[in-house]
Amino acid sequence: MKVLIIFAHPEPKSFNGALFQRAIDTLQKLGHDVQCTDLYAMKFDPVSDRRNFTSMKDPNYFKQQIEEMYATEVEGFVPELEIELQKLEWCDLMIWQFPLWWFSVPAVLKGWVDRVFAMGRVYGGGYIYETGRFQGKKAMLSLTLGGTKEHYLKDGFNGDIQAILRPIQRGIFQFTGFDVLAPHIIYAPVQQTDEVRQEILDNFSRRLQAIENELPIAVGKY
Repeated sequence: MKVLIIFAHPEPKSFNGALFQRAIDTLQKLGHDVQCTDLYAMKFDPVSDRRNFTSMKDPNYFKQQIEEMYATEVEGFVPELEIELQKLEWCDLMIWQFPLWWFSVPAVLKGWVDRVFAMGRVYGGGYIYETGRFQGKKAMLSLTLGGTKEHYLKDGFNGDIQAILRPIQRGIFQFTGFDVLAPHIIYAPVQQTDEVRQEILDNFSRRLQAIENELPIAVGKY
């Protein structure tokens, strides 16, 4: 299996960093091909504008989707985006490793989506949801939260974590054709002992050992 891991945390020695490295080690030991995008390490620019393109459809007025479609036609994406696009097209499974910040992904990860998920190349022209270009591929969120599980229940003060993640799982993954695997959620790792954190990493490894045969979940529209 070909696995793409997107890592979005500024500190490689963080628990997110440990989960990221554990995923790489586990999957490679199982014989899977692994490619990684370490967004902070590569200093990925999240700002989407004309710098996305070596081509130019309209030099007088910038409309990103028009330029994306034109770049798809003429191979006009800048090299750093072309590399990421090819990783998307290559993988069988995509994993995002990140901390939940302000009920969403870190800005650098959202910017990666803004720049890389290009109309014409990734979606559009009738290729969305069940007809998405990435049909047959799987995607999974692996994330840490600052609060405990009780904080993220339907009646918790932060609300249902599944509802919080739906814009990502439905609006990005399913929108482009990915099947969504159950999110791997780690609650309040900073509050745990070293022994518990080690157990969490070991549990992550055990899940990844069977990930190839894991079935997708139903996300729902609302």
